[in-house]
Amino acid sequence: MSSIDARSPASPDLVTYRLRRERELSSLYATARSLTALGEIDAVLDSIVREAHELVGTDFTYLSLLGDDGELTVTASQGTISPAFRAAHIPSGTGVGGRVIATGAAAWVSNYLATRDVLHDETFDDLVTPEGMVALLGVPLLVRGEVIGVLFAADRTERPFENDEVALLSAFADHAAVALNNARLYAESRSALRELQDAYATIEQQVAVMERAQSVHESLTRVVLTGGGAQEIAQLLVEHLHGAVTVFDRSGAVVATCTHGPDVAALTVPRPSPDAVEQARQSGRWATTTDRTGVYNSAATVQAGDTHLGVLLLTRSYEPAAGDIRTLERAAQIMGLLILKETAVAEAEERVSGELLTELLLAAGPIGPGLRSRAQTRGVDVGALDVLVVAESDTRGAAEVGRRLHAMSHEWSGVAGEHLGHATMLLSATDAPQAARTIHARLKRELGSPVRVVAERVADERWGAAHLLAVRCAALMQTLGVSDRGATTGDFAMFALLFDSERRDDLDRFLDTSLTSLVDHDARRSTALVPTLTAYFKHAGHLRRTADDLHVHLNTLVKRLDRVDSILGDDWRSPDRALQLHVALRLHELRSAPS
Repeated sequence: MSSIDARSPASPDLVTYRLRRERELSSLYATARSLTALGEIDAVLDSIVREAHELVGTDFTYLSLLGDDGELTVTASQGTISPAFRAAHIPSGTGVGGRVIATGAAAWVSNYLATRDVLHDETFDDLVTPEGMVALLGVPLLVRGEVIGVLFAADRTERPFENDEVALLSAFADHAAVALNNARLYAESRSALRELQDAYATIEQQVAVMERAQSVHESLTRVVLTGGGAQEIAQLLVEHLHGAVTVFDRSGAVVATCTHGPDVAALTVPRPSPDAVEQARQSGRWATTTDRTGVYNSAATVQAGDTHLGVLLLTRSYEPAAGDIRTLERAAQIMGLLILKETAVAEAEERVSGELLTELLLAAGPIGPGLRSRAQTRGVDVGALDVLVVAESDTRGAAEVGRRLHAMSHEWSGVAGEHLGHATMLLSATDAPQAARTIHARLKRELGSPVRVVAERVADERWGAAHLLAVRCAALMQTLGVSDRGATTGDFAMFALLFDSERRDDLDRFLDTSLTSLVDHDARRSTALVPTLTAYFKHAGHLRRTADDLHVHLNTLVKRLDRVDSILGDDWRSPDRALQLHVALRLHELRSAPS
């Protein structure tokens, strides 16, 4: 028998085994190549369990990744039926997965719930029964010798796992671990790239904002240097910020406003938001609030040290960016410089005006040509200054009142300032009483408090004498308790000469001695003896004209005078008593007259 005849034919089982192994290896390498083509982590995870399920042929497969706390979390599955199982958590050191992580090698059990070779977790075991899991094989996902997760293959019937099955799933897991790690690196690279792109975009935006802010700052500075004002600043801001920009002075009055774009077509001139302004003033910087219509109000205070000079208000239908707020703050700083510059110029003008006023009031004789010429250069015709006004406030200083008079002196072709502690103005007016009332009303509005204004007609350029008389009349008004009135010296001049305003107690004593009994009688009996005597003296004792003025019958007037006789005595009509009583009644009338 030849050696060839001596050879036995191949075993059918061995041929089948070899063919199955070839198919398995071919499928293994095909699936491994398909994994390398994937980039997204979720896609890789899903592909791993799907390919493993087809490769090994178990009832279901699932993959659990290892967390930082050592816990395994199911992240992908194929063939599972329980939603709860597909999101299961396996505590560290428990189950087949715990053994795989501890040893770094494959492990299996033929009946999971029955085995005592692994540590069980009650929560996970409660999920095993609904899923029907019995036999379980786990192989590690290794990256550079470190376990990052476990790939499981499970059957719902009890059985052992053959070495070939374990080797095949382990080989697949090695390829899967590489694909999964590559996907992670790919994801990290994409994330880093996005971060770099975002950072670059942010840098570009910041550069653009800085360039725009620099441009705005240069433009704002140019406004100040070229003599511009609040309106120019508002116009410049809306060109860059859009919306509406409103400039308010320290009293809250609008001094400039400007709008831009269809976004603000329906907006009216806004008032400063009390909340925004108060928050900005407290912080010393800015604040943004929204009203019930969704409009954003951003207020930046204009300050010099602790002095509040005004408010810049940006009104828009959308929220301002940080760069917009910085631009608004910078504009507020420039606005503060502009106000300080204007204030310095105004103070210089006030000093010059005050010096001219002082020279005119102290002039002892005819005004020389030099003084007339200096006045003329300021637009003041000395010869036309025929009214002098003195203004006083119990709540504001003479310097502040004087500044207000100076601000309005140009409207009266006059000159104003502070002289000997009194706010004073020389002006040209045909109607001195009307001038006094007009100036009083305006000062009261601007100061926001009561003010006394006294006007005196000046003759022959005798401004010094007019000033002295006006000051004495203002002092008498204060002594009488008159704090808020515009009048002429004609109402008070005679009494100002009679009484020293420094001796208020004497004046009060004089009025009490002369009129207290009559005033008290009117208060107790609801009579009108004081008005009756006032009208009586006004008409020089003429009974008919007095009765007509009081709108009473002549008999009523006579009865009232009889009552006066019983209170004051029969001698009140004597020249000395009558003069004293007449003066007291006139002072009482001046004290009680409405503003």
